[in-house]
Amino acid sequence: MDSVGGGGWGPIVTSTLLGRGRNPKYTIGSVNAAEFAISFASGITFMLFGGIHGWQVIIGLIAGGVIAAPIAAFLVTRIKRKPMMIAVGILIIILSLKTLSKLL
Repeated sequence: MDSVGGGGWGPIVTSTLLGRGRNPKYTIGSVNAAEFAISFASGITFMLFGGIHGWQVIIGLIAGGVIAAPIAAFLVTRIKRKPMMIAVGILIIILSLKTLSKLL
């Protein structure tokens, strides 16, 4: 089930590649393409072997992705590299703290 949401490795890979000086457009695009492939394969597998319940959630996730993707592409072309890296780092820290707080 974790792979349906990308597996959680996307922020780690994205921040690592950006930190190593990779092009932000290439990094974000390739990580999102890989997450899409994994999510798509997982979705097909779940449909074949267990069925899918809760179509409303799936439609919501698809709609959110369709809305967010062009916005993200636009922002990547407008924001400079260093501020983007800082924003990604802060976002990862916030999300990690949220996850850790649930465990405690």
